[in-house]
Amino acid sequence: MSGTVTAVSSNEAYSFTKPNRDSVTLLTGLGVEGDVHAGVTVKHRSRVAKNPAQPNLRQVHLMHEELFDELREAGFGVAPGELGENITTSGVDLLGLPVGTLLRLGDEAVVEITGLRNPCLQIDNFQGGLLKQVVGRDEAGNIVRKAGIMSVVARGGVVRPGDPVKVELPAEPHRPLEQV
Repeated sequence: MSGTVTAVSSNEAYSFTKPNRDSVTLLTGLGVEGDVHAGVTVKHRSRVAKNPAQPNLRQVHLMHEELFDELREAGFGVAPGELGENITTSGVDLLGLPVGTLLRLGDEAVVEITGLRNPCLQIDNFQGGLLKQVVGRDEAGNIVRKAGIMSVVARGGVVRPGDPVKVELPAEPHRPLEQV
């Protein structure tokens, strides 16, 4: 299974959106160089308030570009970086991958998937009604989160739009993604 990086984004300040860049540098065990969410311990404000010493399982946020197409069909205009993701991909079913999957990004960088992003109410401040589009329920009533996946940097390197994404599944049995 493989795909493509379509955009990379980072922001040194806390902000819901992240500007697109020509490239980002992933730092092993830390995240995106210069990004506010990089670090060994958690940086997301809600998680810092609960326990600032917990490990940062949300170093790099990835989102599938196909979600933007789905949102456009529902009447929302969303572009890469606007939902706070660091890396936008196409051609890979990110939400269907198990915990521990390695994503090889470009020539060097590797991230390990830790879980699903759990979007907060800020998403409705960006565009009213958007939260219901990215968090819903399936036919059985289970919560479905579509706002991307979170990962940690297993090996650093530069990532650029156009770089290949190669998927390496972990040994079975696979564990489905849960919110982190």
